[in-house]
Amino acid sequence: MTASGAVDEVGIFIGANRQAHVFDYKDNLVAYGAYTTVALWNPFSIDKKGVYRTLVKHTKEVTCVRFIPGTDLLVSAGEDGEINVWKKSGDTYNLIQTLVEEDVSITCISVFDEHYFVTGNTRGEVTVYKIEDTRISLAYRYKVKFNFFALTLCLQKIDTAYLLLIGGTGTSLFVYTFTPTEGPKLQASVPGHEDWIKALAIAKDGEDYLLASGAQDRYIRLWRLKLNDNIDNSDEDENKLVLLTNKQHKFGIGENKAALSFDALIMGHDDWVSGLQWHPSCSSQSSQRKLQLLSSTADTALMIWEMDEDSGIWVCSSRLGEMSIKGASTATGSSGGFWSCLWIYNEKASEQLILANGKTGAIRAYRSTDEENKVWSSVLGVTGPIKEVNDAVWSRDGSFLFATSLDQTTRLYAPWVKHRSQASEQEVTWHEFARPQIHGYDMICLDHISQTKFVSGGDEKVLRVFEMTQSISDLLHKFCDVTLKSSEFESLPEAAALPVLGLSNKAANEQLEAGEAQQREEDYEENQAEGNSSKADPLADLEGPPLEDHLQRHTLFPEIEKLYGHGYEISCCATSPSGRLIASACRSNNAKHAVVRVFDVNADYKLSEQSLDGHSLTITSLEFSQDGTYLVAVSRDRQLSLWRVSDEEKAEIELVKFQEKAHSRIVWDCSWAPTCDYGSFFVTASRDKSIKLWKANDNGAELLTTSKTTEPVTSVACLQSSLVGNRLLVAAGQESGTICIYAADLNSKNPTFVQALTFDKSLLPASKVCKLSFSKKVVDKKALLAVASSDTSARIYTISLDRLH
Repeated sequence: MTASGAVDEVGIFIGANRQAHVFDYKDNLVAYGAYTTVALWNPFSIDKKGVYRTLVKHTKEVTCVRFIPGTDLLVSAGEDGEINVWKKSGDTYNLIQTLVEEDVSITCISVFDEHYFVTGNTRGEVTVYKIEDTRISLAYRYKVKFNFFALTLCLQKIDTAYLLLIGGTGTSLFVYTFTPTEGPKLQASVPGHEDWIKALAIAKDGEDYLLASGAQDRYIRLWRLKLNDNIDNSDEDENKLVLLTNKQHKFGIGENKAALSFDALIMGHDDWVSGLQWHPSCSSQSSQRKLQLLSSTADTALMIWEMDEDSGIWVCSSRLGEMSIKGASTATGSSGGFWSCLWIYNEKASEQLILANGKTGAIRAYRSTDEENKVWSSVLGVTGPIKEVNDAVWSRDGSFLFATSLDQTTRLYAPWVKHRSQASEQEVTWHEFARPQIHGYDMICLDHISQTKFVSGGDEKVLRVFEMTQSISDLLHKFCDVTLKSSEFESLPEAAALPVLGLSNKAANEQLEAGEAQQREEDYEENQAEGNSSKADPLADLEGPPLEDHLQRHTLFPEIEKLYGHGYEISCCATSPSGRLIASACRSNNAKHAVVRVFDVNADYKLSEQSLDGHSLTITSLEFSQDGTYLVAVSRDRQLSLWRVSDEEKAEIELVKFQEKAHSRIVWDCSWAPTCDYGSFFVTASRDKSIKLWKANDNGAELLTTSKTTEPVTSVACLQSSLVGNRLLVAAGQESGTICIYAADLNSKNPTFVQALTFDKSLLPASKVCKLSFSKKVVDKKALLAVASSDTSARIYTISLDRLH
């Protein structure tokens, strides 16, 4: 049963795909491809909420997103060959049509008006689609030439005819024209670039058109398109020498005559040109604004180019982005830099934004209110993982959240608490406040040792322990109303050390591009030498959540310990409520390695001589009971094992009982109920499409009730704060992304699960729920639920407990 208004999605963190045509803007709304979903974000919103909705339909990565001008339509295309058409409905979009190009991936898209849009695919085909009201239909499909694949398209309407420019896996630019009654016709093949053409953009320049093309040869070439009487026919003189620089390619566009010729060469980038866009006003037919061109490249630069009035040379008027990192380029295998750019203008607010997406999934934003576009400042954009999120764990007091992902990062999310004029009123939005771990291995699991320390396991045999820095603690206190205990705060390191040749932090920097670690070290030493606290701590002067540049460079937690003992890659870990014991397990296909190993934090993280064995396959989940009395382990071998912590100071744990055939399929997860007067209870979830409630006692685990579900259950979490009435609340996440809340009366002699709430489809992640986690904090009868999903998102929901059935 869906309880209206019971669930609110307060935070969605999902990174943008590394694609060249992945985002677009219209009416204060940015839509971008985020793995298999389309994410919606208002960059001009006052509350700075970030992504507020994801549109689910694609089954593979989204590669192209475009709004259709003059309509309420949004088009998305992906590696699944699907072209999905969405229609605006309130502040979101609903799917109205799906077109499929079989066995291909859509690589690029271009749209000019409400009549046509064009796509390119990996079969080398270019497809023209016709738009009639809200229905899309195939108009034309053709191939440019053998073994050529379109990487960028540019569509422009001239009178009643359309000009289509195509760049791709070749050095020539292909010019096509078509009309509503006549199919595409190749008019010219224009040489000039020395490598693949990646970006195209066209603008009106007086009575002419100016086309910009960017390529992997690092150059931007400008081409002038003249029409009718403006065409220079002097090249028809047979005695005049024709060079590449002055050759005109003449053709017809409908009833117009046209000539395309080389106009200027822009040099200045050090790596592939990935994106081009003229100033937004340049698309207007009547614009008198001076032409300005934005370019993004793989050298981490965003540049604004304009023509110098005196010399006629195109020069860079503004440079944004990052300084190019030593040794990092596409030639050395780097995937850094920017993949695309977007220049947007808000007329009401008289402000402009430049957006760019990079390798970390973040969309960086730069703001200007200057008419000349000379002064730009970095502002809050969007951040999020770009691969499957495996684990999510709340801090000890439930005030902030950690999440780990296969994109080799651990991220810290916290609420930005903005106090209004009245002291009692607060505005809360969730943001990424730190990136404690940037690793060289895919991240699998983590848990908290204390409010300032956590242990994490990656796709390696080692567990690593990290400690918060003072600067991050200050940041959380300043913006999130999080105050650490004085004893914890006084012992925190000032900042994360980044030694170039040291071993202590090597794993945390393995993913850095060549030379970046050294650059960070030099920056840090230089700031320390200044003796200025604001310079030594780059986070001290922030007026809000840290930007992507801060997150990458200044929010790393120092690694304080490595824990050895496992023979294979870590699969799960858990810490005791006191934070003294760390239990962990690794992947295994035999009983020898399917064991739980225990580390004693107070004894310098010493590995206990006792290993908790008995399982025969990988242990998938571990969890200590809230009172620290029990530890439960569930496994791929369909069993669960219950252990009693007999002496925590000596790290002694004894087996209570193995529950054979606890489920009929793999047991994916387990979660303990809060401590109560009725006993110790826990819940397990399995691929056999069921969740089970167990009661732990000295004789083992007693099965109380089973609830069948419609599909495999991949994660469960019990509300940890307390029972609601006598009811235990359990969240269950399923393989398709479905999330349900179940309730069970623990005071009953025969407790049963009752479905209290099903999340609305529009709020759900697009695929498997990897981990659910309830915060201990309940504010105004609202519980916080964190969801880690394989759709690359980390999400935070509030659940109104008084509206549950």
